[in-house]
Amino acid sequence: MLIKKPSDLRSLEITDKSLYMDRRKFIRSASVSLVGLAAGGSSLLRFTEETSAGVKLDGVRKSSLSTTETLNSPKDITTYNNFYEFGTDKYSPAQNAKSLIPRPWTLVVDGEVKRAKRFDIDELLKLSPLEERIYRLRCVEGWSMVIPWIGFPVSGLIKQVEPTSKAKFLELTTLLDPKQMPGQKSGVLDWPYVEGLRLDEAMHPLTILGVGLYGEVLPNQNGAPIRIVVPWKYGFKSVKSIVRIRFVEQQPMTAWMKATPSEYGFYSNVNPEVDHPRWSQARERRIGEFTKRKTLMFNGYADQVAQLYQGMDLRKYF
Repeated sequence: MLIKKPSDLRSLEITDKSLYMDRRKFIRSASVSLVGLAAGGSSLLRFTEETSAGVKLDGVRKSSLSTTETLNSPKDITTYNNFYEFGTDKYSPAQNAKSLIPRPWTLVVDGEVKRAKRFDIDELLKLSPLEERIYRLRCVEGWSMVIPWIGFPVSGLIKQVEPTSKAKFLELTTLLDPKQMPGQKSGVLDWPYVEGLRLDEAMHPLTILGVGLYGEVLPNQNGAPIRIVVPWKYGFKSVKSIVRIRFVEQQPMTAWMKATPSEYGFYSNVNPEVDHPRWSQARERRIGEFTKRKTLMFNGYADQVAQLYQGMDLRKYF
């Protein structure tokens, strides 16, 4: 089965926020505390209970790398998702992802590195000050959103493990657990979900490990507890619920390359001049809007990232 083309979103089909917030009661009751660094000095980064507002992330600084475009609403962002581990339509993840248990959680970082490590998710949050990054997200089916991600640059994690000279790519793997992720009982993909980045792409300042959005801990359906966000690539490149990052010498085989190599290439850069075999990529519809807009090269981040691909045929390396 291939990625489905979404139908228009109607407001009466959207799940109310109070419904999907129920799955986080156990987190709020845990009173988890984290110590992290904030801009200008150290401060306490902690989870606090705020009734129906979810689990707040304190000590988050604003990033100068954010877009100034109008944000999508929390309802848009948390009820219209691609996350095949919880269903192949856009509405299923918000309903089904409550089965995911995002804590405790361990991220293994290994492969071609000098110091392989296993990070507890709360330990991982101490590596770098958390930032709010307002990024555009572009989906291959023709829709887009503007999302206030919270996270930290992947480069901070990379420096912790010290890649060897053989490390050329990162292979990123999602949790494999059909009990928590019922969509993995289907044959829609060869599980677990695997994606990859070139090392210089992962080191770019725009590439972050996302741990929250809208000031709160990342909801399950958006990739809790940790995911990659690469704003100049299509959304399926940003692997969710990551359990392993492996540094490798050869380009890894990704889930969608394995499933449909003629439609999904390794790079997955937003390129309006390269159509998907079954639809045009030239225009997009921002969720919540009716008028389509022109799709921008590299999703509007060409000034920041085009130099990474100098000399490459972006029609061939799509």
